[in-house]
Amino acid sequence: MTNMTNLSFAGDVALVTGAGRGIGRAHAVELARRGARVVVNDLGGRVDGADGAEDPAADVVAEIEAAGGQAVANHDSVATPEGGAAMVAQAVDAFGRIDIVVNNAGILRDKSFGKLTADLVDPVLDVHLRGAFHVTIPAWAHMKAQGHGRIINTSSGSGLFGNFGQANYGAAKAGLAGLTRVLAVEGRKAGIHVNAIAPAALTRMTEDILGDNGHLLSPESIAPVVAFLASRACELNGQILSVGGGHVAAVLTTETQGITEKELTAEAVRDRLGEIFDTEGAFTPRHLGDELKELVAALKKVSS
Repeated sequence: MTNMTNLSFAGDVALVTGAGRGIGRAHAVELARRGARVVVNDLGGRVDGADGAEDPAADVVAEIEAAGGQAVANHDSVATPEGGAAMVAQAVDAFGRIDIVVNNAGILRDKSFGKLTADLVDPVLDVHLRGAFHVTIPAWAHMKAQGHGRIINTSSGSGLFGNFGQANYGAAKAGLAGLTRVLAVEGRKAGIHVNAIAPAALTRMTEDILGDNGHLLSPESIAPVVAFLASRACELNGQILSVGGGHVAAVLTTETQGITEKELTAEAVRDRLGEIFDTEGAFTPRHLGDELKELVAALKKVSS
C-alpha cells in the first residue's frame, strides 16, 4: 500500500558538502524545499581541487532563501579535521542541531596507474575519503547525543566496479562503501542510519565521460534518493543505491556458497572455480558477523 504522506524535514538541519554546484547543489535545494535548514558547504574550487574565484555556496544560499528556505554558506575544507569540525560547529551554532550529513564533496585527478604520483593520489583521498571522516566524526557526536541522524556517503561505480585511470578516485570511493557499512553497524542502536549512493549525473566532473548520454542524467534526478535516505521515514541502513536519471538500483555485496575442503590445495581451487563462482544460493551478509557465521557453519560440515 502506497504511503501518500510527503516526506518533510521541518525542524531538521542538513549539512551538504560540495553543494555549490551539480549534484550537491541539487541535494541542498531539494532538502531545503522540503523544510530542512541547510549548511551549504563549497570552496568554489575547480574540478581538480585548485582554488577558484567564485562563491557558488553563496549563490545556492541565495537561491534557497529566494524560495523561502533557510540556509547558510560555509567555505571550510573537508580535507582537514579543522575544516570538518568548523562546518559542523556552524550548523549547530546557526540552527541548534545537525540531523543530516551528505558527504558529497569531491575532486578528480585522473591518471593511469603507472603515471600516478603522490600529488595526484593524496588530495583525492583527502577530499573524498578522509573528508568524510573529518565531517562525520564531529557530526556523529551530536547525532548520538540526540538519538537521531542520517548520513549519506557518495560512493561511485568507479570504486565499486572499476574504471580505467581512476585508481585514486576508485580507491577512495570503495573506502566510502566500507565506511558506510561499518558506521551502519555502529550507529544502529543510536538511531543513526548510514547509507551511500553511487550516482551517475552530468556534472563538471563527468561531462567528458558521459558524452552524448549526459542529457539523460541530470544532477536533479539524484536528489530524490538522497531526500529519502535523509528522512526519518528511511529504515535502510548500510545500503548502497546506484542512482541516475530516475533509475534506482541496489548494489549488493553477496557471497557464494563456495567450496569447503578439510585439506584445501591450490589444485582444488583451480579445479573447482566454477563452484566457487556459482551464484546459486548466494547470500548477502548484513555485516561481518553474518559472513563469519556462514563460514563457521561450512567448516563444521566438513569436520563432522
